[in-house]
Amino acid sequence: MSTNANAHGHWPEGYGRVVLGSVDSTMAEAARRAGDIIKPTWIMARTQTAARGRRGRPWVVPPGNLSATLIFNPGCTAAEAAKRSFLAANALYQALAIYVPAEKLSLKWPNDVLLAGGKVAGILLESSGQGPFIDWLSIGIGVNLKHTPEGVTDASFPPTSLMAAGGWEVDAEDFLATLADAYATQEDKLRYFGFTRIRDDWLANAARLGEVITARTGREDVTGIFDSIDQDGNLVLITGTGPRAIPAADVFF
Repeated sequence: MSTNANAHGHWPEGYGRVVLGSVDSTMAEAARRAGDIIKPTWIMARTQTAARGRRGRPWVVPPGNLSATLIFNPGCTAAEAAKRSFLAANALYQALAIYVPAEKLSLKWPNDVLLAGGKVAGILLESSGQGPFIDWLSIGIGVNLKHTPEGVTDASFPPTSLMAAGGWEVDAEDFLATLADAYATQEDKLRYFGFTRIRDDWLANAARLGEVITARTGREDVTGIFDSIDQDGNLVLITGTGPRAIPAADVFF
């Protein structure tokens, strides 16, 4: 196990880092460590044996790809904490743009990053707390750096990887340092400028903004023009019956 925050590139001040060889999932490890966390801490594993994505879907992690979770207490409600998915997406976009042309990247609502039309990264949020404010928030991030996962047949967008799309080769721990620094910048922006700035930055790189897309909520399919996201992070579609704000769905286009 490595905890040397200066071993791989610039590391943001005030953030901790733990690098593990193997773990069931970094999200599960973060939950186990939650009571001992005294500052925002990134937990990375070289391999995961039971990684998962949104809605319990399995997340395939070939060696060389990034699996990491940031755990911290954001001092806010669960609804406010959920907006951190957009901070994480913006940070991923900025980090990946160092290793591949930015014009190949786009952000898919609610929490995926696309590279040349394929899914290169995903974000998963979990939180816990009894009162109005949550006790901790975990932001799980998986990035296909060196390898494209095989055997993924149920994804709405086929997986790809940084290397497959012609990007530079980068070690997972080096990429984590780049990502952690980018995420710290997003937290600074949220603190000084509010969510409006985060939202505007996300929309600037949104996939299919202004085009017709379909949001599958589990109860219905809603098709309309992707107009925006609102101040709560909801997807806003212009449909035949007017604007619809959608809090959770899978998006297809």
